[in-house]
Order: sequence, then structure tokens, then C-alpha cells
Amino acid sequence: MNPLLTTGMPATRRTALSVNVNKVALLRNTRALGIPSVVRAATLALEAGAHGITVHPRPDERHIRTHDVFDLSELLTQWPQAQYNIEGNPLHNLMPLLCELASRGRPPQQVTFVPDSVGQATSDHGWHLPQDTATLAPLVAEAQALGVRVSLFMDPLPKAMAAARALGADRVELYTERYAHAHGGADAAVVLAAFTATARAAQAVGLGLNAGHDLNRDNLADFLRAVPGIEEVSIGHALIADALELGYTQTVRAYLHCIQQAA
Repeated sequence: MNPLLTTGMPATRRTALSVNVNKVALLRNTRALGIPSVVRAATLALEAGAHGITVHPRPDERHIRTHDVFDLSELLTQWPQAQYNIEGNPLHNLMPLLCELASRGRPPQQVTFVPDSVGQATSDHGWHLPQDTATLAPLVAEAQALGVRVSLFMDPLPKAMAAARALGADRVELYTERYAHAHGGADAAVVLAAFTATARAAQAVGLGLNAGHDLNRDNLADFLRAVPGIEEVSIGHALIADALELGYTQTVRAYLHCIQQAA
């Protein structure tokens, strides 16, 4: 199946949309009925044209559970053009999952290292570089040895991009909550300028660029117009909230339309 045929997206897309299905799992886990299905949600998103699926399995399994990671890996064998992105803290439960997937011959295309604490409600800051370099460098190398591209969750700090590249990262994911909160406000231009400068610094040292956190239908296109070279956006909370009203198909297509508008 080729989602480009159903969405009208150009064959040479500028930014990929990865749908984070954590909130589907969070709702499912409130009852022992197995609904809503994470795999079904991912399937509908891919059928609507999403370019990939993201999960962030935390140690307490409050949303994505270990079996979900493997169930989605199996699903994505039917979508060879789609990307599988697994987020998490490499000091917690992430690396064993990667090793197990690789042993099954299905490593994800990408892993995003996020500096969450065990009980943290959601991601709220990036890595501190170069302070975290000694911790991250061997883990980056380990993931890459499994055939996985490594992205680091980072705040918009231009000076940190060289350090991210030096420790071996392939990409950075720009943490966009600050942008989302500023969007439409008096300091929006100043905040956005920090992301633009960081993107240019990342590109200058050869890093790929992803972005995510609190991006939505209102602010996504503006962000992509201003920040050069974003290869992938990972969107979960807002997209799943929109899907409760619009359905998965119309919601995914609406986000793809935002990407088209920016292009």
C-alpha cells in the first residue's frame, strides 16, 4: 500500500508525519477489554497517509506496554515504506527492547533518546550537552550497531548541536513545547528564532532534524515554514484528541495538509 496515492502528498515530501499512539494505549489501559486497539489505530493512521508510527514505552507501562512495541513491529512489516520510531530513556527500559527487536530481525528505523525520569508525566526537557556526552556516547553506538538511527531529544540551543554530532547522533528532535506555548503571542517571533538558529546549527554539522511536542493543526505549518529542514514531526496528544472528533482518517489528512501548506 502506498499512502501517497490516497492523500495526494507529493512523491518528494519535505517532512514526514509520525503518529504517536501512546494516548490510545492510555485509554485502553483503563479497562481490561483491549479497546481501543493500538494496532488498529496505527493501521488507520498509516492507511490515511501517515509516514510512520511513534511509541514511548515507559517503565511503568502506564500507556504503551511491552507487547505493543512488538505488535506494532509486526504490523509495520506490512508497511515497508513506513518508519518505526521508539522513544525513551536509554538508561531505563529502552535498550533491552531495541536488542530484542534486533534479535527478531526487526529493529526500528529510529530510536529517540529522551531524558525522562521514571515517574515523569511527559517529556519536558532535552539532554544537557556536553554534560551528558559520556553517558550517551556508548548508548548511541550500541543502538547504531543494531542498525538503528539515533535521534536525541534536545532543547533549541544552537551551541549544543555540535556536541550532539560529536557524540555520534544522527539526528536531533527539537523539543517544541516552548514554541507551542508562544505561538500567536507577543514573543512568538523571538522564540521561533531560537528554533530556526538551532536548525541551522544542526544542519551545519550534519545532523538530521526532527521535531515534536505540542505541535497541532494550528501551529504546525507556521513552525515548518520558519524552521528549515525538518525531516519528521512526531505528534501524539493533539492528533489523538483531534481524532476523537474527526476520526483517524480525516485527522491524519488534516495534519498532512498542514505539512503541504508549509511546503
